[in-house]
Amino acid sequence: MTMQIRLAVAHDLDRLMEIFEAARTFMVSVGNAHQWINGYPQRELIAGEIAASHCYVCTTESGDIVGTFCFIQGPDPTYARIEDGNWLDEEPYYVIHRLASDGSYRGVAAQCIDWCRNRSANLRVDTHADNKVMQHILEKQGFVRCGIIYVANGTPRIAYQSRKYSE
Repeated sequence: MTMQIRLAVAHDLDRLMEIFEAARTFMVSVGNAHQWINGYPQRELIAGEIAASHCYVCTTESGDIVGTFCFIQGPDPTYARIEDGNWLDEEPYYVIHRLASDGSYRGVAAQCIDWCRNRSANLRVDTHADNKVMQHILEKQGFVRCGIIYVANGTPRIAYQSRKYSE
């Protein structure tokens, strides 16, 4: 079954917050209790991402929203400094942030990544050290672990990049 991906609209906000809550619950259940704490991502942040046309929803054929992510053209200020490694290149890139699913539909992450790859050959993403599920997904999808970046609150994240080079 193929999902549809579209820009999120303000009317989707309540459903997106439910998805983030489901994702937080899942992360805790698999040993990732330190990412997305204190209500992150906050409703105001997601409303801003919707207004900026960065937030997307993943829908089933019947129109049910089962996942979400943000797709943002770089440069991302948190990616300006990388430690314990290097980016694959310094070419223009897009960033995937806040990828989440309600758990009711398999393959949401892979389909989101494929959708992003169809729009940019150069992608970057980061995740928490405890988020073994996302690390596995990214590596399975061909992302390369590049080093450590620090997000706005000063905590470290594992930085990944996927680059499709022209032949």
